[in-house]
Amino acid sequence: MIRQKCRDLAGIFMAIKIVVLSGRICSGKSSLAKLLEQNLGAQVVRTKDLISDVSPILPTTRAQFQDAGDALDRQDGGRWVAIGLSQRLAGCDESTPVLVLDSVRIPEQLAELRTAFGGVLTHVHLKAKHSVIEERYQARPSSIREFSSYSEAEKHSTTEREVDRLEALADLVIDTDRCEADDLYARVSARMGIRPGIASPCVDVIVGGQYGSEGKGNVVHYLAPEYEVLVRVGGPNAGHKVFTDNGSAYTFHQVPSGAIANKKAVLVIGAGAVINLATLRKEIQDLSLSPRRLVIDGQAILIEDKDIEWEKEKLKESIGSTASGVGYATSRKINNRDPHNLPRLARDVPELSAYIRDTVELFAESIARGSRIMLEGTQGTGLSLHHGNYPHVTSRVTTATGCLAEAGLSPRHVRKVIMVCRTFPIRVGNTESGNSSGEMRKEINLEEVSRRSGIDLEDLQRTELTSTTRRKRRIAEFDWSQFRRSIVLNGPTDIALTFVDYLSVRNREAYRYEQLESSTLRFIEELEKVGGLPVSLISTAFSHRNIIDRRAWSNSR
Repeated sequence: MIRQKCRDLAGIFMAIKIVVLSGRICSGKSSLAKLLEQNLGAQVVRTKDLISDVSPILPTTRAQFQDAGDALDRQDGGRWVAIGLSQRLAGCDESTPVLVLDSVRIPEQLAELRTAFGGVLTHVHLKAKHSVIEERYQARPSSIREFSSYSEAEKHSTTEREVDRLEALADLVIDTDRCEADDLYARVSARMGIRPGIASPCVDVIVGGQYGSEGKGNVVHYLAPEYEVLVRVGGPNAGHKVFTDNGSAYTFHQVPSGAIANKKAVLVIGAGAVINLATLRKEIQDLSLSPRRLVIDGQAILIEDKDIEWEKEKLKESIGSTASGVGYATSRKINNRDPHNLPRLARDVPELSAYIRDTVELFAESIARGSRIMLEGTQGTGLSLHHGNYPHVTSRVTTATGCLAEAGLSPRHVRKVIMVCRTFPIRVGNTESGNSSGEMRKEINLEEVSRRSGIDLEDLQRTELTSTTRRKRRIAEFDWSQFRRSIVLNGPTDIALTFVDYLSVRNREAYRYEQLESSTLRFIEELEKVGGLPVSLISTAFSHRNIIDRRAWSNSR
């Protein structure tokens, strides 16, 4: 009866994988279990927990636990382990990916587990030389070392002496004196099917095709519900504004801009990001983000006050920098690698410790599962450090491949690259001293845009302020040469066209493609001719229903 119940539970939770560990004391079982817990969100069940569940007198020492386990084995031939694990399985929710049992001690226990759970179970046996185990045992804290040596511990336990019988029965045997804990995890996770190298592409990249402020946040907000993982790189010098359900706007500087639209997705700030702690703290508070939902790579660098002051003095006037400290902080990460003068990273901040995780391992797990990932770039291709009009550029590579590198994602896993372009590109306004903040061809003014589109001039003036510094923007005609260059640099699969109301205010009332004004339709046709790509998303206004979706693909399941 119990076996049938286990099979029923395994059927209900068929997505849960069960890993059963075996091996001698100090063979590495606990280290492996901890990594499975940290990297995969596994639930770890220890045999002594199962003993405590059924033992009338609670054991306190290792010897007492061993005696209690031996007594249970004599009573039912080891079946109590399968029964106890099935009860723990019943308490799991469907989001638990892995259940780890640390550990089985005799072949009979393993046989009952295999009968109960069948193909969802993987048995891993760890071993090491006696001398290595003895050395590890001696290195244990005295509080958990009940005997003077491992040899003494082995002498007092029949099961410890005979545990090597399980080696012949295991699905995977690992000699732990030849590898580190991370190597154990790599081999065991591969056995569980977590092999991102052979996974299908599942990463979509959103990137700006001009000088930033293309409306990427708006596009991300619309697409976000289709993804399980949302990723952002860059720094707080780029603000992404989204339209919220209550009709107001929220501007993201650090957290992925889909956080409001998709409250179930895992939010990731990648290793290449640059963090203003006060800004991040505010967004965490505003959005009530728990460590279960937000993940920050520990190697993201923090902006210090001196970074902001340096940029205010050196760059704000000369090139129109936002003076957010992003560039100078990045330069410190490159230059200050003296062990006595290391810059402060996210992993060094106690209040962020609960959010810190190896994001590459998170991506590996997500990709292997086929989870859909959206990577949100910041700024625009025309501001890219190497490919923009130097020196009027930002401190990072803003192309799709640059964003992937900062996040820790591979081009191998990219499915779509969506390049966002405005109908009229913008750049930040000139500085107070009059120096240009960067070249932009065929500049016009907002009065001309108002005249052509029919949008009230005051409405345009309120809109065209930068999200971060609230400075006036310059505006220009659509640059077809730049558009072509950005296609070469990003290799997009789709174009998202924004601010089509700037072509005609009547487009704000268009909810289908054919409702767009005729000159707008001709403009889109020309974009597709020049780019050789579909204009798949069209943003008509900043409102709750502002995207015309022409995609031939979607992530809906």
